[in-house]
Amino acid sequence: MPRVSVIMATYNCENTLRDSIDSIVEQSYTDWEFVICDDCSTDSSLAILEEYRDKYPEKFVILKNEVNSKLSYSLNHCLQYAKGEYIARMDGDDKSLPTRLEKQVAFLDEHPEYAVVSTAMTPFDENGLRPSRYMKAEPTKDDLVSRSPFAHATIMMRREAYDAVGGYTVSKRTTRGQDYDMWFRFFALGLRGYNMQEPLYLVLEDDAAIKRRTLKTRYYEVQTKLKGYRLLHYPPQKYIHAFKPLLTALVPVKLMQEYHKKTDAKSKKE
Repeated sequence: MPRVSVIMATYNCENTLRDSIDSIVEQSYTDWEFVICDDCSTDSSLAILEEYRDKYPEKFVILKNEVNSKLSYSLNHCLQYAKGEYIARMDGDDKSLPTRLEKQVAFLDEHPEYAVVSTAMTPFDENGLRPSRYMKAEPTKDDLVSRSPFAHATIMMRREAYDAVGGYTVSKRTTRGQDYDMWFRFFALGLRGYNMQEPLYLVLEDDAAIKRRTLKTRYYEVQTKLKGYRLLHYPPQKYIHAFKPLLTALVPVKLMQEYHKKTDAKSKKE
């Protein structure tokens, strides 16, 4: 039985998928399985996944949804088949650096008090790498007021913690921001997590990624925040922060790109 299960949901990412998968195949840590659910891709994504399954039959578990069901459902589908003690996330357009799994496993082994470990990450686009992005080393429930406390795609979580929070919520509200929804439940249970201050993940942030954050998905994010604020019993004055996503949705894509670049340039280890 593998120690680590890497879970991924794919949808029409044929141009980036091989590089993403190869970044796991080439990990220094080798006791892993890769559970991937294709969400009814219309390109060659599923065929690519089947190639890897045929090449590495003991390493890959390939699933396919009957209908397009979005990320939350697809990740829960993966969790149903994952056998690992630790569950790591991965996205089909990103890349993990070679020592990512090794270092996250070592951290969780050495620190039983933490249920999840995330890493710093380095954004990239068609022009290359941008400055690495760091997050607060040990966030608390209060940090959820303003932002997601962990970089979702980089996390490795104990299986029992995933089970405790009930996986991902499947609804229109969590079409995007399903991780944010989960972190409210995570902290409500008194669980703790840690952000490693080392960039071990490359995340694609191009114009297409920003365009996917529509006004509708921002509205759903507001709903998720309000629900989470109530769960964690935030004081009334905090609720104004829940509406920030709606303002962000009105900012043009190019301005958002410039904002991210400036933010990344100022990013420092906390």
